[in-house]
Amino acid sequence: MSTSTTASVSTHILDTSVGRPAEGVAVHLSARAGREAAWQELGGSATDADGRCKDLPALPEGTTHVRLDFAVEPYLEESAKKQADAQQDAPANRDSGAFFPEVAITFAVEAGEHYHVPLLLNPFGYSVYRGS
Repeated sequence: MSTSTTASVSTHILDTSVGRPAEGVAVHLSARAGREAAWQELGGSATDADGRCKDLPALPEGTTHVRLDFAVEPYLEESAKKQADAQQDAPANRDSGAFFPEVAITFAVEAGEHYHVPLLLNPFGYSVYRGS
């Protein structure tokens, strides 16, 4: 049984369209204490070469809900450009925009628990899950 009075959060992003970690994606963390409480922005980070955010801020005591905001559009635009440049026979009218420019994931937490929430990303979809 854990004696911590706060939950903790970590995340990483895998780009499933290329089978690699997504580097350089800005991630912002917000928290609230109760369903009706206002969100408190805690700060953010960016994913490293391994697609991980290793320095997200700690959650305040009493946190019950967490929101991770991923700014994926700049990453997806750059990724599409790199892929098009690498493919000489790529179609001239490639869609280089992000269908989902931002991904916001909100989840409930309990004190003393760790929540690892990976984002699996591609230009036209995403999925998340509670990892370990």
